Amino acid sequence: MRTLCVIPARYASTRLPGKPLADICGKPMICRVLERASRAQKPEKVIVATDDQRIYDAVRAEGSEAILTRADHPTGTDRLAEVAEAYPEVDLIVNVQGDEPLIEPSVIDDLIAPFEMDENLPMATVMTRMDDAAEQLNPNNVKVVVDKLGYALYFSRSLVPYPRAAAGPVYKHIGIYAYRRDFLLRYARLEPTPLERAESLEQLRALENGYGIRVLETDCRFVGVDTPEDLALVNKIYREQGLA
Repeated sequence: MRTLCVIPARYASTRLPGKPLADICGKPMICRVLERASRAQKPEKVIVATDDQRIYDAVRAEGSEAILTRADHPTGTDRLAEVAEAYPEVDLIVNVQGDEPLIEPSVIDDLIAPFEMDENLPMATVMTRMDDAAEQLNPNNVKVVVDKLGYALYFSRSLVPYPRAAAGPVYKHIGIYAYRRDFLLRYARLEPTPLERAESLEQLRALENGYGIRVLETDCRFVGVDTPEDLALVNKIYREQGLA
């Protein structure tokens, strides 16, 4: 099964303008994400997809591969689908967010494995347990509930499940996805759905149209970069753990 790992990157960011080019121990963040994703064993290739020449140039300066996409895509899924169109030989597309410079390469490989066992699986993603009450109530942390077979029942910015009878585990959705290429192209053509609009969560479009999303649990902790404080924390982790 031929797999392509794509890292979408946009220059615009409300809380941290120019985020993909933010410095992490001497290199742009987008290049740090690419370095870590490239350590995964299963993808044949890792590329950055961007609509900004500055990001493209930064990636190419590091000797890595990038592709310039259209600037008018309404969602990240549409940008990913444009890349998929350019790679008809690929079976699977893995989407790693460009603001996850601590992405674990093993998580990428783990996400690909279910597709090797189930030829009908259209889409998969990742979750991790979230025990801190403040984090659970934060609407920026997307929550997910799954069935007994590990398929998503719902994603929400609200706390789910609501602990009316007893407090149970709460799982945070991690925004790394894998798609079969043919499903991704079909998915990108679907109209936005009511729940997707209400929660502002694209993955609900798949559920509302009856497609299953396999959700893998991981113990890995992710530190996405959305603010200057996040950036400072990631730089600290890179220095302390010798990741640079």
